[in-house]
Parts: sequence; structure tokens; C-alpha cells
Amino acid sequence: MQEYDVALKLLLQGPARLMMRELTGGSIEKWLDIELPKVRNLRMDLLGETTEGGLFHIELQSGNDSAMPLRMAEYCLAVYRLFGKLPRQVLLYVGQAPLRMESEIRGPDLFFRYRAIDIRNLDGDHLLESEETGDNVIAILARLRDHEAAIRKILGRIAYLDASKRETALGQLLILAGLRRLEETVEREIRKMPVYIDISENKVLGPAYREGELTVLRRLIAKRFGPMPAWAEERLAARSATELEDLSERLLDAQSVEDLLK
Repeated sequence: MQEYDVALKLLLQGPARLMMRELTGGSIEKWLDIELPKVRNLRMDLLGETTEGGLFHIELQSGNDSAMPLRMAEYCLAVYRLFGKLPRQVLLYVGQAPLRMESEIRGPDLFFRYRAIDIRNLDGDHLLESEETGDNVIAILARLRDHEAAIRKILGRIAYLDASKRETALGQLLILAGLRRLEETVEREIRKMPVYIDISENKVLGPAYREGELTVLRRLIAKRFGPMPAWAEERLAARSATELEDLSERLLDAQSVEDLLK
């Protein structure tokens, strides 16, 4: 089979000019190197099978990528190779900037298209009415009349989950909130939840919360006492989130870095 392939290529590139005119309607000015690089780690975000046996591909994207149509086409063909059928495809855009990506490829004898949806065009208030907490959390990315009211409603639903599910849902909400620059609003509302949650002790939120406290404290110390010496940085980095909160309160009365960290 490979000999046949090589021979035909040589003929079409050389003496088979009439055949080329039949195929292309003209002539080829220049042959290009078509040894394409292998696509590595071609991994789709979500591929599901419908009840009718069809395939549905959902790709998530948080930034505009001019190569997205090509990527989607590659995914489509890869699925066809594996399953022998073409999937329906949706690109779900969740980024902050406006959606500017094309959703099709057009050529003289080719047309490929998929749906591209900016999640902000979906009705977030409708998602808030769902009985599924997952829908409620995703609503923070969609179109909402009042983001703060929506966050309070979402947290109200999360508050009555059992402990493990509550922690997972809070982590998911905080991550998604970051896409809309609402993480500070979420943290503030968490402190008002019907079921009190200590953010500093939360496995999901705790590390991020502590890092935020540490960053703020570093800035305050530098503003008051000047650049922080290495020994002070080491002591500060070893403090817990609760201890960092205490240091923030003591900073106003401290006379020096040594006094603050004694």
C-alpha cells in the first residue's frame, strides 16, 4: 500500500498534469512539505453518548484562540476514527473578554462548523431556580440581574449540603467566581452563611485564603517599616492564617518588625 501511495504522489507532483487539472481545475504552482507534526495529548474536555447513541463533545475555553476551529476539527476527526461516527460539538466559552473566535472553517470543497456559546448569553437566573446545586454554582458565570444577590442565593443552597459536599461546592464556586473577578464577594458572603464555615480551616479555601492574608500583611509591613529582612519573611511564612490575622491587628501598635514578630 505504501508503494502505491508513493508512486501516485510522484506522478501527481510531476508528469500527471492533465490529471491535476481534472482534480484542481488548474495547475499547482508549488508543492509544500506536508509532513505534518503529530498532535500530542489530543484530549477533549467532555465527550458523552446520548440516549439515542449519538456522541456529544463539549469543549471548555476561557480565552480566545484563533486556532480553535482547527482544534475542533481535529477533535471531530479523532472521534470519527475511534467511534466511526461524527459528534455534535459545542464550544462553551467562559472567559472574561468578549467571545471573538470563529466557529467554522470554509474552503472551496470543505465546510466545517460547530456551535460556539458564550455562557454569559445563558440565563443565570433560570439556573438559580434549579434544584441541583451544580446548576446554581454554574449560574455565577451566566447572565445575572444581580451578582451579589445570586451569590447569596447560591451560598444559601450550599449551606444545607452535608459537610463534604459543602466543601466541594464552595471550592468550585470560588474557582468559577475568579473567572468573573467575584472571589472577594464570595469570601465576604461565606462569612455570613447560615452554617458558619471557617475559611482558614477549609481544605479547599484555606490555602488560598492564607496566601491572600500573607500578601496583604507583607505590603502593610513594607509600607510601615520598609523592606522586610529575610529572617522576618521566614517567620511570617511559618504563621497560620489565624496568626496572620492577629498580626494584622497588632501592626498598628508595633514599633518595629522585631516588635511585631517577637
